Amino acid sequence: MAKVISVSKSEEHHFSKSAVKAITLIQGEGVEGDVHRGTTVKHRSRVKVDPTQPNLRQVHLIHGELFNELDQQGFDIEPAALGENITTQGIDLLSLPKGTRLQFPSGAQISVTGLRNPCPQIENYQKGLLSALLGRDESGKTVRKAGVMGIVVMGGDVHEGDHIDVVFPDEPFQKLEVV
Repeated sequence: MAKVISVSKSEEHHFSKSAVKAITLIQGEGVEGDVHRGTTVKHRSRVKVDPTQPNLRQVHLIHGELFNELDQQGFDIEPAALGENITTQGIDLLSLPKGTRLQFPSGAQISVTGLRNPCPQIENYQKGLLSALLGRDESGKTVRKAGVMGIVVMGGDVHEGDHIDVVFPDEPFQKLEVV
């Protein structure tokens, strides 16, 4: 069963966020009280390039199973540590097609826009972590494991422990790319 195992936010640009009991998603903007909330880009590197770009990175989600994988490699990572807003369990986030909707009991909905490209700051958090978050598939193509990004299509609250319904877009599916 797909569920939320942690929610977090931060009002300032820090690498990690603070875990809270619930977050409020604001339609078209992101997480209330989070530095990345807005209709245009808020990630500092993207603002430098073009501050008028639409914000396709309003909400960051990571699959909690990643923490188990990293633990087996000697890393100690807890929910919120990698800057995600929602940590999930029971969803293969990385394989979802673009436009997949994640629905929560409050009615809140997130549309998945793409993959998070792990930034070099991750290496400052724990040495070797950047390469652990960048794998290779059987054909040698880079696999980004640092979660997915999304936009809020319906506002509402998301709580730790909430069930998540996954609604796929119409076919043909589009593979997630870095946003």
